[in-house]
Amino acid sequence: MRILLIEDDEDVARLVTTGMGEAGHQVTHANNGDDGMAFAVSEAFDVMIFDRQLPGGVDGANLLHELRTREIATPVLFLSGLGGLQDWIKGLDSGGDDYIVKPFVFADLLERVQALHAQHVKQKANSEV
Repeated sequence: MRILLIEDDEDVARLVTTGMGEAGHQVTHANNGDDGMAFAVSEAFDVMIFDRQLPGGVDGANLLHELRTREIATPVLFLSGLGGLQDWIKGLDSGGDDYIVKPFVFADLLERVQALHAQHVKQKANSEV
């Protein structure tokens, strides 16, 4: 599975990249919204993982909203330190498919990413019938 990770915290990025790699997945990492947007619109990914708070005041929810207006339907899981109910709602309302609050358990993240991918593949297959 190809995963785009947009995360400015290098420790979190290293954990996710290493863990996903050990699980057999390829991760492309961007540490800011501009680079993340460039990757998201120019390459095909199976799942994207976004932080909500990115350098320069960029909000991952706004970034995702822009991708959805460009009709990029890749599943997105938010991995964020913003854990309030309104934060969670904003993430999902922007087009997010799931939301995990930091700190997190890597096994939970891996299972959710794999479930999002499987669901997306199933929906895509059903729409082609």
